[in-house]
Amino acid sequence: MSSAPTPFSIARLPCIEFGSGRLDQVPKLAAGFGRRALLVTGARSFMNGPHGPRLRAALEAQGIAWEHLAVDGEPTPELVDEAAARFAGHDIQVVIGIGGGSALDTAKAVAGLLRVGRSVMDYLEGVGPELPYEGPAVPFIAVPTTAGTGSEATKNAVLGRRGPEGFKKSFRHERLVARYAVVDPDLLETCPPPVIAANGMDALTQLLESYVSTRANPFTDALNLAALRDLREGLLPFHESAGAAAAARARMAWAALASGITLAQTGLGAVHGLAAPLGAFFPIAHGVACGALVAAATAVNIEVLRRRAPRSPALDRYAQAAEALHGRHFSSRDKALDGLVALLQEWTRRLELPRLSALGVGTRDLNRIVAHSRGNSMRTNPVELADAEVRAILERAL
Repeated sequence: MSSAPTPFSIARLPCIEFGSGRLDQVPKLAAGFGRRALLVTGARSFMNGPHGPRLRAALEAQGIAWEHLAVDGEPTPELVDEAAARFAGHDIQVVIGIGGGSALDTAKAVAGLLRVGRSVMDYLEGVGPELPYEGPAVPFIAVPTTAGTGSEATKNAVLGRRGPEGFKKSFRHERLVARYAVVDPDLLETCPPPVIAANGMDALTQLLESYVSTRANPFTDALNLAALRDLREGLLPFHESAGAAAAARARMAWAALASGITLAQTGLGAVHGLAAPLGAFFPIAHGVACGALVAAATAVNIEVLRRRAPRSPALDRYAQAAEALHGRHFSSRDKALDGLVALLQEWTRRLELPRLSALGVGTRDLNRIVAHSRGNSMRTNPVELADAEVRAILERAL
């Protein structure tokens, strides 16, 4: 007989609209908050693509006047502060973020600052005074156009500066959670294969790390296992068809959404702990960093657990994840664990994700990366890793 569910808490989530054609609901949803919108998108693809003109016309048909902010590259505190100052006096009543993680995180942060009048640096974790955020936030609607970050379902906006003194930190509060997450798989159709690969490995990493997190619970477990099975069926066909396979798009849109829901409740692990300094110190996109690290980090976690905590439930969870991703039962836990690492290595190769050395990371950089990896994500890794063990992850990924 299985044990009773352990106590758990679930933080606020957006109302979710999922499915083909759901983009058409955005103007009506936005009109429920007012008649002046700020539309935050990536620099080019959405506004110049097939869906942008239709959405703009539909907003205007609803009587919504809109202004536009284009986000080129990953968001910085300066970009967010400048945008909040620029639009603060424009009576923005709803912010609509449409794009990948950078556009959604920018929109989320700007929505949180428009009515506050402070710099986002006052709220960023670990780099400023870390003042308590009290709002109010402008209502925010999140519309992802990639399948990876899960930002549409989280309460944090990740901002950073790149360079020797760089950082990637979160502006985090439940008031920042989107009122609506509108997830339309049709918007993924124009994703190029490199973006599909990087974002897909980000979603996979988030599902895996949240499943073995020390804060995992029955609610997130159910979502994670279901989403890992859909990701198994979706990721490689989505990549190989360059976005043309409708069923694969839908599976990956769902898997990415689920990864955002679960990470927001459980935290993550070593991959994300290391991805933050990698993205801050080097021109490495977040999903690319996840793809470079996930097999090595999983292998090191499993080895350390086998050595120091062989009865840890995290080993059983890794084995269950292996069966979900392979789509079959293994005759022993050890075979499942070895099969999980092998699959992650194989997918990294098939998706043509580069090793860290190809991205400019050298042996001389490893100690600095390790020293800056001890953020929130490391706190929920399934086993506490010593610096030498964290460095071993990087060495295997070089």
